[in-house]
Amino acid sequence: MDELEVTQAESESPASQTEWVEERPAEDEDSRLKAILEAIVYVTDEPLSAQQMAAALSHPLDKVKRILEDLVEEYAKPERGLSIREVAGGYKMSTKPEHHEAVRAFVKKLTPPLKLSLAALETLAVIAYKQPVTAPEIMDIRGVQGAGVLKTLLDRKLITEGGRKKVVGQPILYKTTKEFLVQFGLKSLNELPTIKEFEELGRMELVEERTAEEAQVESEHAAAESAPQESAALDEPESEQASSESNPAEDAGEPPAQSE
Repeated sequence: MDELEVTQAESESPASQTEWVEERPAEDEDSRLKAILEAIVYVTDEPLSAQQMAAALSHPLDKVKRILEDLVEEYAKPERGLSIREVAGGYKMSTKPEHHEAVRAFVKKLTPPLKLSLAALETLAVIAYKQPVTAPEIMDIRGVQGAGVLKTLLDRKLITEGGRKKVVGQPILYKTTKEFLVQFGLKSLNELPTIKEFEELGRMELVEERTAEEAQVESEHAAAESAPQESAALDEPESEQASSESNPAEDAGEPPAQSE
């Protein structure tokens, strides 16, 4: 019986080892693909779709999607400072919203922040909601000329030309770009905030700038006003200071002493 049990154990052992060896390469392949996808999402500036990554890596689309969803869940954990999200039809790595203020304060200390003026934000909002739209139509809505603002938005690649309108003069049509969705963290234009929120964002930025400028101006004025007063006090003659001193007896209401 003992020899029979040993023989059965030996006959079962290679089979179990074969199953383990067959499963391990599949797990290693998935882990390797996950690491590659994580690196791709990290290094690319623009969001890449699952289809693009699957085609480039020659892997099945359903497998790539499954591993990408695993990465999204892993990065959603609270101990992670970054997140992988679906933005503008693709996957992009970015900082989590709850850490934005801390990261923003840190970045401000490193380099001057790149901001959009209130006029640029208003123009961008008009284009986002009315696109495709022409420069004259934007001017009618805002009530001011905006050629310089349009150039700024074009340079920042937040808007682009979208052909010409088939009317007299054939003015250029403007529309938002994929970079616009990336910068504002939007999956699509359906997630656009209201125009009021755009304007409020611009006002908040301007208030921060004005508060800092006003504090600096007040500090300079206070320093300028205190300097002449200190100088006048130092230049006052001793005789004038002596004459300004009052007699203690007179202040107490006592009559002056008379000589006999």
